[in-house]
Amino acid sequence: MPFGNIGIGGLVLILIIALIIFGPSKLPELGRAFGRTLSEFKGATRGLVNGDEDDTKKDAEQPAAPAALKE
Repeated sequence: MPFGNIGIGGLVLILIIALIIFGPSKLPELGRAFGRTLSEFKGATRGLVNGDEDDTKKDAEQPAAPAALKE
């Protein structure tokens, strides 16, 4: 992966380019949108990884409901 070691200089360069392209008024909006997207992605990934384990535990722990309650 060629972008694994960006460093401080690379981050500063990326921020300067983003500032030139989007302007100072749009950068906070873009940062918030990126943060929300990243947190949703992390939550979905965690849900997929932990959801498989939780589903099997729930299925094993929950007894079958009586037939009278299923109506």
